Amino acid sequence: MTALRGQILLPAIGAALVLMALLSDMRLALVLAVWFGAWAVNALIAGTGRGAGVRFLVPVLFGATLIGLWELAVRLFEVSPVILPPPSAIAESIAAETDILWADFRQTVLKGALSGLAIGCGAAVLTALAIDRSDFLKRGLLPVGNFVAALPIVGTAPIFVMWFGFGWQSKAAVVLAMVFFPMLVNMVEGLRATDRLSRDLMHTYAASYGQTLMKLRLPAALPFLFNGLKICSTLALIGAIVAEFFGSPVLGMGFRIKTSFGALDLPMVWAEIAVAAVAGSALYGLIAWVERQMTFWHPSQRR
Repeated sequence: MTALRGQILLPAIGAALVLMALLSDMRLALVLAVWFGAWAVNALIAGTGRGAGVRFLVPVLFGATLIGLWELAVRLFEVSPVILPPPSAIAESIAAETDILWADFRQTVLKGALSGLAIGCGAAVLTALAIDRSDFLKRGLLPVGNFVAALPIVGTAPIFVMWFGFGWQSKAAVVLAMVFFPMLVNMVEGLRATDRLSRDLMHTYAASYGQTLMKLRLPAALPFLFNGLKICSTLALIGAIVAEFFGSPVLGMGFRIKTSFGALDLPMVWAEIAVAAVAGSALYGLIAWVERQMTFWHPSQRR
């Protein structure tokens, strides 16, 4: 109860002090008052328990507060929409251009990002299995992989566009190059994650390499596999969008951001950013959910 009271009193005291110091600028005082008030409500909800409803409500309230403060600050301080459009203008752009946003989403996410992610991660898993069986690949491919992974996307993306054309294939190739080696490193480490005692036990049972792989090593590598997938899911979306800056048909998120920014249509730029953020968060959440279902036995999933 004392900790809960402190969580509530701290924002309230801070709000009072700031408001007293900023009475000369009522706009800033109003923004801070809304922030500290929402902080106090969120702290109260967070301190009521750890149920699923609380875990869902706290981040939703926090995000809604940030959006509300954004709208309030832009309106009160009369910020130019060229510099920062209000969330209401972005929402209007999303509602008015739903067809365009869907076409861009399908081109960038479904065709470019997801296809490149699937091919790149699948190839990385197969390559990790080959590396596990070959010392030559282990010593030769991984250092080269680290070198290739360090290449800047702004340098490689135009090359892939020249090789594969302006369609989604070049974007998938860029995504493949970005996700392959992070996934490979995670999978190689995952295959090494089993302890010596477990491997000796499988050897005692006269298990073959395939049986040991399927029964012991691949299940132990699942947390590393999903960790790599979560990392690569964000890289895939970034790679597909950036690749579209260097050549694309007349649709795609990167193409739309580039052309809308040139036309100073900032609400459309932010609408594309919002769609990309929602798509990336949804993909990450889906991978995390599948991870919980498949690795429920792992200590990282215990609460």
